Amino acid sequence: MRFFLGSFFLFINLLCAAQTMDDNSTGSATISSWFGDNCGIDTSFSNEFKTAVNTSETVLKYADTGGDYANIRFDVPVNFDLSEKHIFTLKLYIPSNGLSGKEANQISLKLQDATDAAPWRKQSEIIKTVTLDEWQTIHFDFENDTHVNLDSHSINPILRKDFNRIVLQINGENNKSAVLAYIDDFLYGGFLISGSVFDTLVWSDEFNENGAIASEKWFQQTRPIIDGQIWANDEIQHYTARQANSYVSDGSLKILAKKERYTDDNKVTKEYTSARLNSKFAFTYGKVDIRAKMPFGVGTFPALWLLGQNITEIGGYWHTDFGTTAWPDCGEIDLIEHWGDNQDFVQSAMHNRSSFGSTVNKGGRGIRNASSEFHMYSLEWSADKMIFSVDGIVHYTYNPENKDIENWPYDAPQYLLLNLAILPNITPEFTESAMEIDYVRVYQKATLPVFKVGLN
Repeated sequence: MRFFLGSFFLFINLLCAAQTMDDNSTGSATISSWFGDNCGIDTSFSNEFKTAVNTSETVLKYADTGGDYANIRFDVPVNFDLSEKHIFTLKLYIPSNGLSGKEANQISLKLQDATDAAPWRKQSEIIKTVTLDEWQTIHFDFENDTHVNLDSHSINPILRKDFNRIVLQINGENNKSAVLAYIDDFLYGGFLISGSVFDTLVWSDEFNENGAIASEKWFQQTRPIIDGQIWANDEIQHYTARQANSYVSDGSLKILAKKERYTDDNKVTKEYTSARLNSKFAFTYGKVDIRAKMPFGVGTFPALWLLGQNITEIGGYWHTDFGTTAWPDCGEIDLIEHWGDNQDFVQSAMHNRSSFGSTVNKGGRGIRNASSEFHMYSLEWSADKMIFSVDGIVHYTYNPENKDIENWPYDAPQYLLLNLAILPNITPEFTESAMEIDYVRVYQKATLPVFKVGLN
């Protein structure tokens, strides 16, 4: 019998293409990332317990001598898609003379996001009871088996798209006793999520230089868009070009809203200030990743969004040379919006001739710690649809069946906007709060021309 994947065999269909990923003892492995935490592993150990259930010549030997959180794990290059295939299978043998303690005999399979600095925080786990001194086949079914989400706010694991690590643990993570076990024939007959077709970084700001924002990349929009007097959405702040309202420090951009009396060049006085940035870069199709932390406070209204480069918006960066089309015909893409009176909710939306203002084209989701932790807000924009996600989990797809000027003005360049507005329901005790942005990155296809434009 073949010895698979360091005694494990992982069948994976990568979209339409079948791909075998194994780590065998012949040196022809396609998975070589096995790793043991506080335990010994031998991926080519002679099978001393051959039976009809397992006739393999070699198996994986797992030797836990009582180390803290002992486990074995491996990572896959792209994330699992558990929406259709959600069962993992393996064979296990635990000899009774290989145990020194009295812990419950069990094996757990944990799914984690290896890109998280603390990947266990949002893991999903299935635990199975095992018997000793015999080979047994164990199934982990993430749709039908009882599973445990370490973060109780995590969604059902079969809906998640951020798993890319498998962790196996025998007799519990708090086990302090010796455990000897043998594992073979790991099988997953499912799918991996396709890597993004937008694979070439074409524009970014990493916000690594303290001080003023990079003027070659950003324009500070300060002129109110309605008669030079007011902003849309009943916003009550002045946007300024001052470093007091937008600056870089400690590796991130801060857009800071402040309670302060300020009079602009038109002699209009308001009680709040903030900043609104336009990118000096416009593009058609691609992926946008923005890692950001939202502000605190009822009445704060931050947004990461895009507008058509052709918008007729006096005071905007692109208006003079490209402004030909009024809103909403220019198209608006709200990558993410957040309201301070709905602290753990974010929303994406589309505005165009078919629906705008209180648009019906929207979708959102609850997330924990929107204002105390950074999250990855992403948009994938292709010729036929928009896909919005937070931390790799899709919450909205815009894909009108019959595309026309009414619902799809999105085959022309758009530019990025980052702003933090103040709404009339701002609380009296508000003094200041910032939206922080770790980076902004735009990707496009390597095989297509990259459209980059920037005016001095």
